[in-house]
Amino acid sequence: MQIGTADIDIEDAKPRRNRLSRSSTTGQGSSGRGKDGGGGNDGGDSAGGGSNGPRHEETAYDDINRDKSRVISWFLLLVVLMTFGGLIGAYVVIATNRAIEWQPFSLPFQIWISTLVILVSSVTYELFRRSVENRDLMLSRRYLVATAALGGVFIASQLIAWIELVNRGLYMRGNPYAGFFYILTAAHAIHVMGGMVALGALLRRSWYPAVNETESVYRANVARAVGWYWHLMGGLWIVLFLLLGFWK
Repeated sequence: MQIGTADIDIEDAKPRRNRLSRSSTTGQGSSGRGKDGGGGNDGGDSAGGGSNGPRHEETAYDDINRDKSRVISWFLLLVVLMTFGGLIGAYVVIATNRAIEWQPFSLPFQIWISTLVILVSSVTYELFRRSVENRDLMLSRRYLVATAALGGVFIASQLIAWIELVNRGLYMRGNPYAGFFYILTAAHAIHVMGGMVALGALLRRSWYPAVNETESVYRANVARAVGWYWHLMGGLWIVLFLLLGFWK
């Protein structure tokens, strides 16, 4: 009886194991289909995300490139304003104290020429910027070349003014007013030469037509950013001219 019972139990256990194996196989198949289906959906989502992702990244990259010149220009403007703010503040304080060593003199005639030249250069640069926005390549070239030439004339007039003062026997040593004249005008001339380097880069980039719309927009943004710097140089020169000429 025990043997028979054991045989019956063994025979009953076999179908049980078969049913379990079939159910587990079915579960794995359904879960596999679920994974495949889910994988298909994920693939579609990832494909969709891939199609949208690069476009978003490209747009963000273009925005960064377009705003890069603006950020750099703002940083330079801040540095320039802080530098000249400190120099002008020191000039005002010493001029107000009226020390014995403070001996003002009449400005060379070349300073008036420099003032006229830098004002005209601001006008020609603004015409250049508008020509770039209007996609007029020929006019933009002419106005930009004219602006760069006027910048060179400005630097030349400064050199002539310094030579004139040296011929008068006016040096930085022994006269704070002369010292401030040389320092302020030299610092301004150095910044103008930096602006002329930017003008040269603009001229090189704007000499040929833009290849696409993105390039045209980029040129307009760079021209606007450099224009802020160039107009600031003109405004600073007017302030220096008024200080050195009328606040003695």
